[in-house]
Amino acid sequence: MKPLLRIYDIARTAQRYILLPEGDDPRIQRAAVRAVREGLARVTLLGDPSVLRPALEELGAGGLVGIIDPDRADDIDELVREYHRLRAHKGVSLQQARAGVADPMIQAALRVRLGQADGTVGGASHTTSQTLRAALQLIGPASGVSVVSSFFLMLSCETRAAVKGGMIFADCGLNVLPDAGELASIARASAVTCRQLLNEEPRVAMLSFSTAGSAEHASLGRIRQAVSMIREAEPDLEIDGELQFDAAIDDAVRKHKAPMSRLSARPNVFIFPDLASGNIGYKIAQRLGGLDAIGPILQGLALPANDLSRGCSVDDVLAAIAITAVQAASAGTVQARRSISSRM
Repeated sequence: MKPLLRIYDIARTAQRYILLPEGDDPRIQRAAVRAVREGLARVTLLGDPSVLRPALEELGAGGLVGIIDPDRADDIDELVREYHRLRAHKGVSLQQARAGVADPMIQAALRVRLGQADGTVGGASHTTSQTLRAALQLIGPASGVSVVSSFFLMLSCETRAAVKGGMIFADCGLNVLPDAGELASIARASAVTCRQLLNEEPRVAMLSFSTAGSAEHASLGRIRQAVSMIREAEPDLEIDGELQFDAAIDDAVRKHKAPMSRLSARPNVFIFPDLASGNIGYKIAQRLGGLDAIGPILQGLALPANDLSRGCSVDDVLAAIAITAVQAASAGTVQARRSISSRM
């Protein structure tokens, strides 16, 4: 089964509540309707009901998608108190907390934290920094995770891609120059993501310009240290590095360049040494290699919150909704305590 279809099937079984804070965006509206009609999730939009109801009715989905008026919901005071409690140590006053809750990204993250939704997806009309700030400040990293990171789910397009199947590329969108401990955390989180989304045991390649000591440079130390840290923490995890990309992707090249490699087959998780190489790498794979790139998706948060590109399509939003639902289900989070669709 194709990886994305499998993700959709898991989402249908999980039936999680997903909150979309940018309800006024037509792409978000169409994706929400599709998600509900295809049974991927139960979806609620943040936005003005007087605008959203006619828009949803025009899409033939009146009553299918929940709506919350972010300015007049009956639990605004509860959200303000929670925001103030979480940010008072940073000097946020009660008045500033009330103003902050008016931000849909902040309000969505708070509602996820309070158990009203299982996850949130935003960024269609907000910057990545706005989306990430709300998630990091109000949801925070999962227990035992030292750094929140991002990944792209790279999927082969049968008519173009030389490599078939799915792969995880990380970190291509968040951490600029991770140290050894952060690289190890990114790799371990990506291994979990591989199991969740690809239903495969992870085979992790730590990428570099060097293969098995073929070059020497101070920058290689953190990659080698990260591999040692991972092997100590998870001795059963299949991981190797440092590896050049050709040695990682091609079994014959790897056997020649790194005959002692511990990888049993082509990797399905690729960890880039820094943001520059990761961002460039996924775009080359997408534009020249014929792979579809879904993301960036966040990993390592206590509860799922994901970012969209402002240039996203309806299909991109739909995939993000499904992945967010799978993340919530795979993490073993308790399903949202109550429906939020009636909170006007």
